[in-house]
Amino acid sequence: MASRQLSRSIVLQSLYEWEILKRKKNLVKILEKNLKEFGVGLDPVFTYQLTQKIIEHLEKIDKIIKSAAPQWPVEQINPVDRNILRIGICELVFGNKKEVPPKVAINESVELAKTFSSDSSRKFINGVLGTIYRELEKVNKEDNESNKKNEP
Repeated sequence: MASRQLSRSIVLQSLYEWEILKRKKNLVKILEKNLKEFGVGLDPVFTYQLTQKIIEHLEKIDKIIKSAAPQWPVEQINPVDRNILRIGICELVFGNKKEVPPKVAINESVELAKTFSSDSSRKFINGVLGTIYRELEKVNKEDNESNKKNEP
């Protein structure tokens, strides 16, 4: 398993455990435990950065889920799927696009769903992240057109 892919799976497992424990245990401590158990030899920098970004933007990420999947209240989405979406949205919206291009972020989330969830979850995650990606592309295109109009 590639190191970033393994990092994402450790982040997913840590987020899931954190939620199951009703967020009463420190997420970084959970992450450290899971890195020791599952990430032997793994450079933990990406894992910590991704986790920190998710924590930092958690409210925004959950709002994005609500707007992209309005028929599914965030708290009613399967916890595994909810956290896969959080990882994907974090990389898609708040991540470095040069390090992880949007289509790679979507594909990696779908791969997490294949490993940790069901076939219908894979399709759901792909659909939600695809919707967000198309919306981002639309906004970027509008911004670019607006910037061109304002150029001297």
